[in-house]
Amino acid sequence: MKKKILVGLITAGALLTLAACGSSNGSSSSSSSSSDKALSGKIIAGGSTALQPLAQQSSTEFMAKNPSVQVTVQGGGSGVGLTQVAAGSFQIGNSDIFAEEKSGIDASAITDHKVAVVGFAPIINAKTDVKNLTSQQLQDVFTGKVTNWKEVGGSDQKITVIGRTEGSGTRVNFDKFALGGATEVKGPTQDASSSVVQMVGQTPGAISYVALSYVDTSKDIKDISIDGIEPTEANVVTNDYKVWSYEHMYTNTKKETAADKAFIKYVSENNKDIKKLGYIPISDMKVERDADGNITKK
Repeated sequence: MKKKILVGLITAGALLTLAACGSSNGSSSSSSSSSDKALSGKIIAGGSTALQPLAQQSSTEFMAKNPSVQVTVQGGGSGVGLTQVAAGSFQIGNSDIFAEEKSGIDASAITDHKVAVVGFAPIINAKTDVKNLTSQQLQDVFTGKVTNWKEVGGSDQKITVIGRTEGSGTRVNFDKFALGGATEVKGPTQDASSSVVQMVGQTPGAISYVALSYVDTSKDIKDISIDGIEPTEANVVTNDYKVWSYEHMYTNTKKETAADKAFIKYVSENNKDIKKLGYIPISDMKVERDADGNITKK
């Protein structure tokens, strides 16, 4: 009887040992599988300076969560972003415009990921006593037909128009939706939104335009209304204020990686930073706009 009990105990012990080994092997396999799925790689996300603050903030948070991924965010303008991602030099091309709007780009070879919406506002030096311009006045100022603020309700002061470089998505959108496609007067230009803010703040009588994410009244600038409509989130989401665009993050369709996709997803779902930095979540929009500028209600 004692032998039977002893054998039974040994057998049970052996089974427990085998079960433990099986459990250990399974845990090791699961751990290895999890490790294999960990994101890694290097990402250069460059282009739009309008999108740069959101991309930069998101990259810091994303890398903290994914230490094996290195994300570098650069500016240069939407044209640079689209050109370099199509060439494969950037993993992500940040752009304020659709690829279809950029000449020389094969839009079918890159994939569009819309991550946010941003409005663009005319900004003037804070000491200029103008709060609103009609669409026609705005066009006349930026095309050089009006050269003094007194002609549009301000004081007797020369207007200095500060433009954006040709590759700027901000310029494409502002010219299209604020100026009706008119050609801006030749003059000083800046290729970065932060530089525009600085130059307008330091130049009496200056006017330019930037994404709402860059409007900072502490920099001696202020935005102005167009046709009495203020450049606010509430007016953008309904398209009452029409000078806005999607913020795109394009990938090279044949070369995009899991890390690229994960970072873009993180940016698009990062509503806390999207709103804090002056952008609008796409889900908040009441309308949609296509590459040709056509508006449809959601």
